[in-house]
Amino acid sequence: MSPTRKIILASSSPRRRELLSGLDVPFTVDTLNSFEEGPLDFDDPAEVPLALAQGKSHGFHRPLQEDEILIAADTVVILRPDSSGGKARVLGKPRDREDAVRMLRELSGKVHEVVTAVVLRDPSREQSFSEKTLVSFRNLSDAEIDYYVDRYKPYDKAGSYGVQEWIGYVAIDRIEGSFYNVMGFPVHKVYELLSSWE
Repeated sequence: MSPTRKIILASSSPRRRELLSGLDVPFTVDTLNSFEEGPLDFDDPAEVPLALAQGKSHGFHRPLQEDEILIAADTVVILRPDSSGGKARVLGKPRDREDAVRMLRELSGKVHEVVTAVVLRDPSREQSFSEKTLVSFRNLSDAEIDYYVDRYKPYDKAGSYGVQEWIGYVAIDRIEGSFYNVMGFPVHKVYELLSSWE
């Protein structure tokens, strides 16, 4: 990885800042952006995070310099239909306490997908990828859901939970894929991509 490139993280997420810091890569955070998230209609909701990450990247508030690489990302939780049918649904960040409780009740006892898309861009090129992880929740009681929501207030998290918090310790009985992807940033793939850029 070239030490002459300046890495900019276009995200206000403290989890993404923490994980990128763990790569020992110097970077700055700049979240000034003109992109406004709106409703997205895709046949497969797994395409949503890539569209949002691309919007954040291209909505960056200024042109990039030759020595800069911008990193933008987005994470969604997807609840696929069970045998009774229905459509797959994207669970974003909850609007309020009631919404957070509703989401966690929906995730209780089910397997869901966490999809994170990352876009790297400099003035002359752009590369992107999406990473999917399957997460299995055991059945949660209303008291457990209330405790988590009231104590941890997961209102800035897709699906209303943080895997690194109490709910991750007590509710998740299986993960297939990257743990860090569930936190919102698949750092192993980010590192691979950064290392491949001259």
